[in-house]
Amino acid sequence: MFLRLEGSRAVVEKRVGSSGVHAFTFPTAVVLVAIGFGVGAFGTLIGAGGGFILTPILLLLYPHDSAQTLTAISLAVVFFNAVSGSAAYARQGRIDFRSGTVFGLATLPGAVGGALVVGVVSRQVFDAIMGAVLALLAIWVLAGERWPLARPSGNLERRELIDRAGDRYVYWVPLRRGAVYSMVVGFVSSFLGIGGGVIHVPLLVRTLGFPTHLATATSHFVLAIMAGTGTITHIAQGSFAHGHGVHRTLALSVGVIGGAQLGAHVSLRLRGRVIEWLLAGALLALAARLLISV
Repeated sequence: MFLRLEGSRAVVEKRVGSSGVHAFTFPTAVVLVAIGFGVGAFGTLIGAGGGFILTPILLLLYPHDSAQTLTAISLAVVFFNAVSGSAAYARQGRIDFRSGTVFGLATLPGAVGGALVVGVVSRQVFDAIMGAVLALLAIWVLAGERWPLARPSGNLERRELIDRAGDRYVYWVPLRRGAVYSMVVGFVSSFLGIGGGVIHVPLLVRTLGFPTHLATATSHFVLAIMAGTGTITHIAQGSFAHGHGVHRTLALSVGVIGGAQLGAHVSLRLRGRVIEWLLAGALLALAARLLISV
């Protein structure tokens, strides 16, 4: 095992024989579990799968791995995070299952397409696209309430939901428009391996009329459907066959399952705007790091 300096990063590696294959060690597993826990907690807190944080981290940790392998790992972890978070939100009674099922099914063609297309994109191009998307997401989050709010219109379906705390929500959902948005989100999310909640939640709130707490919970339910489909596509392509993809996925997933439960619990106690500023700062930092490396 030795320390290799690469740019501004210190990379700990263990070589096996002369082949130069990186070994998956116990300390590596512990670090990945810790990363997964943080990603799961923060991602669930804001209604996202956490892939928008995890994918850039994986890109920085494993600069020589293909974009296809890293997005496959990220999507699989997002799936476990979304399932764990959805279970917690279901107990709180905050998931709009009727709308979420429609939106989730609409993501499926895009999720399959994104998983297929990422395999033909070079790593350098992928890093540049990822950095640009993260920067745009940060700007969107920072815009907050200043971002134009579109009133739901067209074919609206009435929803009434009472959560476990007794809070009553009444709102109207344009299902067709939401399905179209979800199809696009499915492609972008699967291509980048980011899960898509960070895009889907603002869409649910600002263009589809969802109350914020229901948007974060319903987004997680949609993520479980979409990320599961993308992961199955990657398995069929053999994306996990290179390096230690399966081991990394399992270690990260152990962390996100616990982190997701914590995030769902804490979401009831923190002010949304504080979380948004923290999110924007993290997005900008990761975007800058990726664009500089490109």
